[in-house]
Amino acid sequence: MFRNLILLAVLGFQPALSLLAADASSTAPPEAAGMQSLFNGKDLTGWDGDPRLWSVKDGVIHGETTAENVANGNTFIIWKEGRTKDFELRLSFRSNATNNSGIQYRSKHITEGDVKNAWVVRGYQHEIRNEIKLPNVSGFIYDEGGKRGRICLVGEEAVWDKDGKHVVKADLIDEAAFGELFKLDDWNDAVIIAEGHRIRHYLNGKLILNCEDNDPDRALIEGILALQLHAGKPMWAEFKNIRLREIK
Repeated sequence: MFRNLILLAVLGFQPALSLLAADASSTAPPEAAGMQSLFNGKDLTGWDGDPRLWSVKDGVIHGETTAENVANGNTFIIWKEGRTKDFELRLSFRSNATNNSGIQYRSKHITEGDVKNAWVVRGYQHEIRNEIKLPNVSGFIYDEGGKRGRICLVGEEAVWDKDGKHVVKADLIDEAAFGELFKLDDWNDAVIIAEGHRIRHYLNGKLILNCEDNDPDRALIEGILALQLHAGKPMWAEFKNIRLREIK
């Protein structure tokens, strides 16, 4: 690593140095006191989504599309009682593999222009998939509605700047380790920590990506929180124990 740091310094690649110098423990930090619960386990108070597709089932937020109730484009249930800026988010999720889902943060509710439904959201997305073969797995950062695609893959430490993406490391976790870590057809725990331009995703307690987004035109600093149902084939996704802490 030190040889790589020296080489990066010689090349003048300071964003990568700042990322690697930051505290990036391989395990999620202990849950802080004062986390705010965003879901009461009984109804969708504080949330807004297509009532055909979103409900509370057995104490969890349940989103489902069927042949009869399809999603007209990607659609979301939006948390209406706050925003995400610098934050720590913890929740549990599960989904089937028919289509992907996601957790939006620092995002924007799009209500004007060519929108296919009333709950279109664009911005950073923590991908959710019921798969274990890299790179198509839960946890990578996707640019929902944007042009950057997969901003940071599972296993990567990466920096975005005016020149694009620079992968500093790509071995935080490999496919075999991810297969042991991820619980197919079961609940998995996600932790998302965003501080300034730096974002970390943890899965079941392990760091799976570390991203520093310094893109001067496209980095997102603040926005809404939402959960996704993807357009296409019938699918379902469920979420519980959703809690948030603002980092000041």
